[in-house]
Amino acid sequence: MRLSVIGCGYLGAVHAAAMTSIGHDVVGVDIDPRKIDALTRGEAPFFEPGLQDILTEGIASGRLTFTSDIAAAEGAAVHFIGVGTPQQQGGHAADLSHVNAAFDALLPYLREGDVVAGKSTVPVGTAAELAPRVEATGATLVWNPEFLREGWAVQDTIDPDRLVVGVPATPAGERAAQVLREVFHPAVAKGTPFLVTDYATAELVKVAANAFLATKISFINAMAEIAEVTGADVTQLAEALGHDDRIGKRFLGAGIGFGGGCLPKDIRAFAARAEELGRRESVAFLREVDAINMRRRDRAVELVVEALGGLVFGKKVAVLGAAFKPYSDDVRDSPALDAAVRLNGLGANVVITDPQAIANARRLHPQLSYEADRDETLRGADAVLVVTEWDEYRRQMSPQHAASLTRGQVIVDGRNCLDAAAWRAAGWTYYGMGRP
Repeated sequence: MRLSVIGCGYLGAVHAAAMTSIGHDVVGVDIDPRKIDALTRGEAPFFEPGLQDILTEGIASGRLTFTSDIAAAEGAAVHFIGVGTPQQQGGHAADLSHVNAAFDALLPYLREGDVVAGKSTVPVGTAAELAPRVEATGATLVWNPEFLREGWAVQDTIDPDRLVVGVPATPAGERAAQVLREVFHPAVAKGTPFLVTDYATAELVKVAANAFLATKISFINAMAEIAEVTGADVTQLAEALGHDDRIGKRFLGAGIGFGGGCLPKDIRAFAARAEELGRRESVAFLREVDAINMRRRDRAVELVVEALGGLVFGKKVAVLGAAFKPYSDDVRDSPALDAAVRLNGLGANVVITDPQAIANARRLHPQLSYEADRDETLRGADAVLVVTEWDEYRRQMSPQHAASLTRGQVIVDGRNCLDAAAWRAAGWTYYGMGRP
């Protein structure tokens, strides 16, 4: 089947390459000529495991192309819209300008029977507002939210845990749902749940999932706050809770909190939309979820300051990690960078390292110091702050080796990813998040 993907950022580039890998002919469209040039050369514009391989294979096969000319989308049976919905400047609501611009550009090239599949994370009610404009061309709008995890996005696109398609309650909607079944035929054939809903439910599934995950993370971080004043160990608490099948172990890792381009802005946009709908009280808890998350960043910085005797001015702090999570180079709303910026503002000599995210971090915060080599980052440090749980730090860095490089033996584990007993046995003063 011939597909188009409008928007070739993180979501769109992965989706375009993944759809080609399962047998479709795909054209990716984006207004950024530098992004298009890189993709056309077969260069992934960001780090995502597995993307480079399927991108290279798709372009070599001739079935994957990229362009900045929206007219190239004409003739595709399905048009996926995967543009960004960032947080509005000066507010919490989602900025839909990119979504509206994508639809405005695509409408003249739609044909009778085409399917337009929105994948962007949007406020509930957006699809219902866009549908009449699409239907006027003879095409049908569906909403097909993505559930990608950065670091596993290729796998999640090719082999998703569920597929959700919001359609209108019309014969055209039924036909469009069948077309999406054909698009995702390998996953459907293996029994992946394929849920057909109305527009509003499909939109809510994405934001509700993100809100639930954010709440679970902030819950265990709230318990970490209690643990810190009672002497309890939040890692043992999380383990005990996780054995309850009603709760489960996933996302019960206390630490510096969540970040990235989805959870923070999505829960804020969800709360803003609920207020617009006159249901502010229904998701009022999300504001506290957000507040707890931000407090953990404060706490990580406080621990470094406490560990250095209350004064960080002129002290070298090695910050291990810049990306908001491992297996990604994404630094959007990164807790790691936030902590580094705050320590820098207190006068510390902050040096940051990361296996993949240094270039992006430097573009965002050029005032900070960066070092590609982990050991050079550690050399002469008075304190070490671990904020992204890359294997290079949690598994491949021994406390003995680190001690041979640093000036002080103080480590703050912002992700509770290290073996506290092993580091303490090696002579380090170890500080965890919510741990005695």
